[in-house]
Amino acid sequence: MTRATVIQLGLGVFALGGLGYLALRLIGLQGSSAGIVSEAVLVLIVIGWTGSYLLRVVSGSMTFMEQRRRYRKAYEEFTTSELKERFDSLTDDEKIKLMEELEIDKNDK
Repeated sequence: MTRATVIQLGLGVFALGGLGYLALRLIGLQGSSAGIVSEAVLVLIVIGWTGSYLLRVVSGSMTFMEQRRRYRKAYEEFTTSELKERFDSLTDDEKIKLMEELEIDKNDK
């Protein structure tokens, strides 16, 4: 979610509170009662919104984390295919030499 979206949502919630207050006044509630009811509704909306955010944080389904997973998967697929192409382009002697070097490095660790 971008900053602009957050600002738009905040302004929307603010406008929703004002419209709710006006609607309750038109129904016939007095000023303080309408204010309390509209404030209670907005508080419940904010609590629900915060709860959904916390649920996304705990479950790991936030937008950034999803983008990172997709990027990582695409990166690994690309590098795997690139390495496979490079390995296939080597001669048999170069492949054997590379495999021997990898075995030596593996045993050193």
